Amino acid sequence: MNYKSLFQLNPEVTFLNFGSFGATPLSLTADYRKWQDMLESEPVQFMTVQGPKYLEESRRALGKYIGCHHDDLVYVMNPSYAINIIARSLKLNPGEEILTTDLEYGAMDKTWNYYSKQNGYVYRRQNIPLPLTSKEAFLHEFWKGYNEKTRVVFISQITSSTALIFPVKEICERAKELGLITIVDGAHVPGHIDLDLSELKADIYTGACHKWMMTPKGCSFLYVKREMQSLFDPLLISWGYQSALPSHSQFLDYHQQQGTRDFSAFLTVPASIAFMEKHQWKEVAKSCQKLAQSNIERFCELLDTVPLAPIGDEFFGQMCSFQIKTNDPLKLKAMLYDQYRIEIPVMVQGDKVFIRYSINAFNDQNDLDLLYRVLKEIIALKML
Repeated sequence: MNYKSLFQLNPEVTFLNFGSFGATPLSLTADYRKWQDMLESEPVQFMTVQGPKYLEESRRALGKYIGCHHDDLVYVMNPSYAINIIARSLKLNPGEEILTTDLEYGAMDKTWNYYSKQNGYVYRRQNIPLPLTSKEAFLHEFWKGYNEKTRVVFISQITSSTALIFPVKEICERAKELGLITIVDGAHVPGHIDLDLSELKADIYTGACHKWMMTPKGCSFLYVKREMQSLFDPLLISWGYQSALPSHSQFLDYHQQQGTRDFSAFLTVPASIAFMEKHQWKEVAKSCQKLAQSNIERFCELLDTVPLAPIGDEFFGQMCSFQIKTNDPLKLKAMLYDQYRIEIPVMVQGDKVFIRYSINAFNDQNDLDLLYRVLKEIIALKML
């Protein structure tokens, strides 16, 4: 099948950055516009009467898809927004600690750094040596950061810069034994690898629908275990607070009733799930994963580095990152796009720089061959 025809991506650009924002198929864009047209045809009724019903239908579909009750999740614009909700209300005493890794997404680090300084707790970024050698080795290194002051674990299920899949289920299990709260950043997970929150048993989880689920941008979710929902205030105090017409859930009232905003993107989730079912997206994802993994060794050889973990499904999905030696990552990223028309991220993580390709249905070996040739040329010309 010609998967490229399902999207409206610029044919002159080799798009290897699905992980940043994804791309929305034409059919989902049409669904998005349908909701926007409905909003504009009767704005008041849509916003105040029909909208909450449509949101519930969408949450039901998403809850079934990710393995949780639909009343235990709310839609938010992005995972950073979701974690800001949590970090702002999380009550920790001065000196108590949140344990995380030194490979987390930069916006999340900034959020936790801000609130830890405001409230006097410690955001402990445990060093994770790369490359990883095994799941057991990762867990051993991670838990070195635990001590008697640890109260919370915050961790990515799939990291942004390294694209590595972390053993979050095992971390949640151990954290439960230690009486810790678990907060998982699953921005890259829904639609990418299997997600069942009923099995994962994280206390708090956020994921993006506008990445691998391909919805329009600004569509993500926050899941909070029911027993903990009353702990978290909304970032915006609006009509849901002390509501004149309260629903059965303060969690929904607080975080769903946010005043005037276009929530049409949230309503496209059922169409996203239907699209993936229609096109056997699990099989597509497996094929993309295989393509992504099969090219790791050649890029490592080219860049004079090693794989960030043993090659296989345990650590790698449809994204793969490689350390690259460059003095100017922003210049390199701009060069790849401006001169070679390749859309791919070049990211700084600590003292390292990573280049990351993402593979989806419309990509093929030719795209990776082009990237390989271009990087080889840039290296030969000493333009790094």
